[in-house]
Amino acid sequence: MTSTVDPISLPQRAASNDTEIDREALANLLVEIARNVDPDYRARLDGVPTADPRMETLRQLLVGREISELSRVTHLLDEPEQLASAVGGVLPSAAARAPHAQLGEALAPAVERAVQRSIQKSPRTLTDILYPVFLPAIRKSIGEKIDQTFQSLNETLRHIFTWHGLKWRLEAWRTGASFSEVVLKHSLVYRVEHVFLINRNSGLLIAHVTADNATSEDPQLISSMLSAIQDFVKDSFNEKEQSGLDTIRFGELRLWSEVGPFATLVAVIRGNPPEELHEIFRDVLLRIHDECSQALEQFDGDSSQLVGVETLLQTCVELKQEDSNQGFPWLVVAAVLLVLIPAGGWFLLSWQSGQRWQAYVSRLSTQPGIIVAEQKVRDGQFYIAGLRDPLAADPQALLSGTQVDPARVHSQWQFYQSLEPEFVLKRLTASLAPPDSVRLSIVNDRIVAEGEAPDTWIDRARAAARQLSAGGPVFDISKVRDVSPEARAAEHWQAYVSRLEIQPGIIVAEQKVHDGQFYIAGLRDPLAADPQALLSGTKVDPARVHSQWQFYQSLDPKFVLKRLTASLTPPKSVRLSIVEDRIVAEGEAPDTWIDRARAAARQLSAGGPVFDISKVRDVSPEARAAEHWQTYVSRLEAQPGIIVAQQRARGGHFYISGLRDPQAADPQALLSGTGVDPARVHSQWQFYQSLDPKFVLKRLVASLAPPKSVRLMTIQDRIVAVGEAPAAWINRARVASQQLSADGLSLDISELRESTPQELTHLRDAIQAVDIFFDSGKAVPGPEQLPVLDKLANQLKELAKDAREAGVTAQFMLTGHSDATGRETAKVSISAARAETVRALLKKRGVDPELLLVRGAGTFEPAEAEDSRTGSSANRRVSVTVNFH
Repeated sequence: MTSTVDPISLPQRAASNDTEIDREALANLLVEIARNVDPDYRARLDGVPTADPRMETLRQLLVGREISELSRVTHLLDEPEQLASAVGGVLPSAAARAPHAQLGEALAPAVERAVQRSIQKSPRTLTDILYPVFLPAIRKSIGEKIDQTFQSLNETLRHIFTWHGLKWRLEAWRTGASFSEVVLKHSLVYRVEHVFLINRNSGLLIAHVTADNATSEDPQLISSMLSAIQDFVKDSFNEKEQSGLDTIRFGELRLWSEVGPFATLVAVIRGNPPEELHEIFRDVLLRIHDECSQALEQFDGDSSQLVGVETLLQTCVELKQEDSNQGFPWLVVAAVLLVLIPAGGWFLLSWQSGQRWQAYVSRLSTQPGIIVAEQKVRDGQFYIAGLRDPLAADPQALLSGTQVDPARVHSQWQFYQSLEPEFVLKRLTASLAPPDSVRLSIVNDRIVAEGEAPDTWIDRARAAARQLSAGGPVFDISKVRDVSPEARAAEHWQAYVSRLEIQPGIIVAEQKVHDGQFYIAGLRDPLAADPQALLSGTKVDPARVHSQWQFYQSLDPKFVLKRLTASLTPPKSVRLSIVEDRIVAEGEAPDTWIDRARAAARQLSAGGPVFDISKVRDVSPEARAAEHWQTYVSRLEAQPGIIVAQQRARGGHFYISGLRDPQAADPQALLSGTGVDPARVHSQWQFYQSLDPKFVLKRLVASLAPPKSVRLMTIQDRIVAVGEAPAAWINRARVASQQLSADGLSLDISELRESTPQELTHLRDAIQAVDIFFDSGKAVPGPEQLPVLDKLANQLKELAKDAREAGVTAQFMLTGHSDATGRETAKVSISAARAETVRALLKKRGVDPELLLVRGAGTFEPAEAEDSRTGSSANRRVSVTVNFH
């Protein structure tokens, strides 16, 4: 078929600058397509056809989108800012997908130049970046080196002077190693027992290796605990994230920790390990991270991708050093003994010689009058120097008995005068030559002279006392009496004056001695002793005494008493006496004498003694009757159960009224023996109930009628009931106690025991003899105890019924017991559980649960000792106690 399509003509024009597409080539291509579509079309074109709108439309349809994209990309490459923004958006993704080796080689030069320029510009920035990374590692490395140094130093010092130290020093010399290395090699005994590899982020256990014969608990539990401890310390003390658990010590066990990027290696070491182990553990941890870095980072509990880790950890648990047991070095000991025995003998002799010399020096130092200034021992010779009083002991004579060779002693003494009291006393005795009537002695570091001596010797003694060296003992001559006649007369006169001054009623106002005459003046009471009569026996010549006395009335109680006695002339029934500087009158007297005595008391001088006549009784009939009446009233007031409300005397009659308990004494009967005439007494008493315990006790006995087995008594204002009684009587007593408590009294019935009928007692004893036994660790009795429980339930029900009929209530205490196996809290718990179980079983068998009480005694109330053959089984039981209420 022939096509009739017109030939296509394309305009010939240059390619557009914006797209740079070869339009001519495109036109030729389209013509070729048309020829292929219509084979009959044989038109030949000699050149490029002219432009055709249809051609432009076709171009837009076919490659319009690509042209638009190429235009945008061209525009993007022409704008540097837009190109940089576009490249920055895709650069991270491209860098992530690029091969690491090629990317590293491409970026290395640029990064190196950038880092170099940054460091040159600001070195502080790089320091701040690397400080948190390198400082912990440097600090830990320095700490380990310091620990290693101290460990080496400690072990070296500990063994440097031992037999092992001598042997190890020879080994160091032979092998060329340092002495500290040899010491650590032999002295540090340790063994790595466990190695844990723990994930840093999750705390999960990655791997665990154990040495032979090493025991431990669950490894995963230990790993969790170590992580928890580390987290607790970080949270509690705000530690940085880079820090971690380093060392834990518990007895002989040590936990050493090495921290890696993704995992922590923890080694459990027994003994004293060397610090070099830190380097071994750190190398193992680095190898694990190099070989399994990605698996450690993505670890979620599955250890299947970390198969080779345990092999590396196994090298750690193989690290150990055993204590070497070697034979005793007898040859070395013998050689040392051969050297030490002669040296010890020489040392002992030297030491003994030095001790003897020191004893001699100490003996010299304690000698009065000897001062050791210097002493020394040199080349087997002894040298001593100091000060010595001529009166002191001879140092050469003191050598005897000290076993010190006098030929080896070289002494040099300087003489001096010691101020020791005994030496001063000797020098004073030699210089003063005291008479036989004077005695010199040492009293409290003072030299005291006592006795009689002439005034010339006393003057010499005073001069010697003034010449004594300052700082030495004092010479006291105050006790030496002058034996001259004038001194004796003056001494006798002073004795007479002192005698006068102590006489009551005599006041010495002035006394003096002049030209051998004695003058004295003062005051004297006429009742005092005669001063002239007191001269006898004083050795004072009365002819040389001139006295002048003025009379006065002394206020001394003795003289006042004498004047009162002379003026009042008391009857024989009254006695005047001095009591504590007071004049007291006692006895009986007529009222007229009492009035005179009162007037005399008022006339006594102020400042003198008081005249007390309050104890003198008026002996008139009315006064005697009033006195007897007051005695009777006082007697009534002292009676329990009697309260005197009012009493008075009028017209020779006595009136009294008040309250009286019917149980109290009869007031009329108390009149006998009082001297009061009953016919003159008019009384009016109202009955009342006294709260005195004696009367309350009488009323209780009358109302309660206690049985013979009960005794009521009064103890410290309380009424106490003691004994046994039926429950009904105890209830009556309890009601009476409650009534008394409202009145402020108390009836104590706590010591009353309820008398139980005989049939209840037998049944109670049978029940309390029953025990329910249990197997070890069980809270439920075995089947063999079921018959015992059946019988016990019947007995409990029977006793409860009989008790109700007897008017009492029975209660049963179930006490659980246990043996000594297990913890104390567990023993108490299982004993209480056994009691509860028995209570439930008895309730199931018809026993009223209200009557059953339970408690757990644990091991505190054993039936038998635990060390006996049946102790443990006998103590695993439940016992029963019966109480009646």
